[in-house]
Amino acid sequence: MLRFATLQLRDPHLAEDLVQDTLLTALNKAEQFAGRSSLKTWVFTILRNNVVDAIKLRARTVNASSYAAEGEHLDAAFDTLFKDNAHWSPASRPTTWGNPEDSLHDQQFWAVFEACMEHLPANTARVFMMREVLELSSQEICDNLSISMSNCHVILHRARNALRTCLQGSWFSGEACATC
Repeated sequence: MLRFATLQLRDPHLAEDLVQDTLLTALNKAEQFAGRSSLKTWVFTILRNNVVDAIKLRARTVNASSYAAEGEHLDAAFDTLFKDNAHWSPASRPTTWGNPEDSLHDQQFWAVFEACMEHLPANTARVFMMREVLELSSQEICDNLSISMSNCHVILHRARNALRTCLQGSWFSGEACATC
């Protein structure tokens, strides 16, 4: 929980406060837990909502050069996936992943996914989590981070490609991914 909050807020003290507030809220409202999901899911949803509220309340400035630096790193990695004629390199071609539902129910998959997330540059992971976990709209992400819509979409594209490469190498192929 703390890692998730810290990644999103980039402020360890605020993240600790939100996690503590989340746990207190869960304790104080335990009678409202209906059991429709696991306790962990319920508490994490409280944290997610607290993080969204904190992001919306904070006026931030973002160092745009940090996005440019991480973009260059991901661009170089992305270029290795394709041949000069813009077709997939044989070694980089996506493989069949089987039934994704099976992976979603496997705790080891989530451990590998978390490890792959930790290998993303911080800003890329943050934008991805804001979109896919916090379910913020692209416009909300742009407003919160002071980035353009096209920059947001590029960051999301890079994050998804990097995660695909890492998951394919670390989970779906059954081998450790050397580039993750």
